[in-house]
Amino acid sequence: MNDPWKNARRPSARPPRATPLPPREGGTPPPPGRGNDELRLYGWNAVQALFEHRPQALRKLYLTEALIPRMQPVLKWCVANRVGYRVVEEGDLNKLAATTHHEGLVADVLRAPMLELEEWLATLPAGKPVLALWLDGVGNPHNFGAILRSAAHFGVAGLLLPPGSTLALSGAAARVAEGGAESVPLVRLPELPEAMAQLRAAGLSLAATLVDGGEDLFASALPSRLVYVMGAEGEGMDRELAQDCDHQVSIPGTGAVESLNVASATAVLLAQWFGRSRV
Repeated sequence: MNDPWKNARRPSARPPRATPLPPREGGTPPPPGRGNDELRLYGWNAVQALFEHRPQALRKLYLTEALIPRMQPVLKWCVANRVGYRVVEEGDLNKLAATTHHEGLVADVLRAPMLELEEWLATLPAGKPVLALWLDGVGNPHNFGAILRSAAHFGVAGLLLPPGSTLALSGAAARVAEGGAESVPLVRLPELPEAMAQLRAAGLSLAATLVDGGEDLFASALPSRLVYVMGAEGEGMDRELAQDCDHQVSIPGTGAVESLNVASATAVLLAQWFGRSRV
């Protein structure tokens, strides 16, 4: 894939000419009129991944003067496509991102559409290893971002969200994901019985992940087409859902701590599957 940010480090005395966003008294960028279909991203890797995968989703861009040389290809794209950008002070970006962890870059973008389960299943390769994550109650955006990062690293095909889930990509989650949010689609599940039936009909087995009482992950022979079902941060998995799964697994440890948090546990589970699927 050609990198549209290649050569972005070349120095330049000024950004390309563009029609800037309208000025506002005091020099602070105007608050964007974002709806549920828009998202505010911040951080270099999150914005870079968006531009590489979905440049047409970019709506507004704010950056510090220090980033102008590095951002030349993106600024030129903004000019060519009539997307507004503004060079602002660090303090303005702190307000826009509601954090200091923006790395000098904030963007307002359109969200990627969530897929329906049937639509997502149609994209899976037949007869090849497939791994997905069913997030049953995960709600912390930093955990969600860490899960997205691990999922992208290990080639997870999708994150499956149960009906009624309020989990959605946020700026904080996208920054923690370090670009992984653009590589892993979010999938909306139908009601429980139908979701399980559709997944099994597509040749996918379901593995419940338990703090204890499950089969030793490192001694189990899990299938290569698999959905790991991950429980909530505090309460863990719903026991009834766990019993309805095809497998129940636990990550063994020394017992020095009660368990891993959901993001750390996910990374272990994905690494184990990835290692076995390549054998």
